[in-house]
Amino acid sequence: MNKCIALALGFLFTSSIKVFGQDQAAMADNLRAEGKIYVVVIMILIVLAGLIFYLFLMDKKVKKLEKLLSDKKKQTN
Repeated sequence: MNKCIALALGFLFTSSIKVFGQDQAAMADNLRAEGKIYVVVIMILIVLAGLIFYLFLMDKKVKKLEKLLSDKKKQTN
């Protein structure tokens, strides 16, 4: 089931490249000309860094809970 979903999503993304691909990006050219493209890139990097940091925190909490659960199971056996 997961393989079918992954295949369908992969096909969707690869087929949408032709549909949404453009030869010229006027908005990107304007942002680059005005020097604002760097602000956009920095904001994207900040958001991605925040998401990665959040995922590491969640992973740490999940590992702690898994260890606590396994310790409780050992005590009851």
